[in-house]
Amino acid sequence: MKIVDYEIRVMTMEDYPAVYALWQSIHGFGIRSIDDSEEGVRRFLTRNPNTSMVAVSGGKIIGAILCGHDGRRGTFYHVCVKEEYRKQGIGKSMAVACMRALKEEKINKVTLIAFRTNVVGNQFWKGVGWTFREDLNYYDFTLNEANITEFNK
Repeated sequence: MKIVDYEIRVMTMEDYPAVYALWQSIHGFGIRSIDDSEEGVRRFLTRNPNTSMVAVSGGKIIGAILCGHDGRRGTFYHVCVKEEYRKQGIGKSMAVACMRALKEEKINKVTLIAFRTNVVGNQFWKGVGWTFREDLNYYDFTLNEANITEFNK
C-alpha cells in the first residue's frame, strides 16, 4: 500500500459527481434514489453547509462523509474511503474535521448508523472509541403517500 498525501475539506455541490461515483464503487453501499440524488444532497448541504467533508488526493476525491445536524445532535451518513486508500487515517481525519465543524455549531453529540453486515465499518468505529448502543431500537419510515395513508388508518 502506497502512503498518499491528502487534504480534508468541506464538501460542496461541485463534488457531487465524484462523491456519487465513490459511493457507487463501495461494495455493499446503500444508495437511496431520492435522498442521495443530486437534489437530495443539495438540500442536505444547503441545510448543513459546513459539516460534510471530502478527502482529496491528487485532485481526486478518495473519501467522503455526509454530516449534518438538527440543532441538537449530529449524524454521519455515507462514511467511506476508496478501498485502496484505507488504513491511512483518512476516515479518521474526515471524522475529526466533521466533529470540529459540529462543535463550531454548538453540537455536542454525534451518531452514525452502520449496517450489521458492514464488518470493516463496525470494527473501525468500535476500534476508535465509539459506543455501540444496544439499548435503542432504530426505526425508519418511508414518507410516501401510500405509507402515510396506511399509517393514518
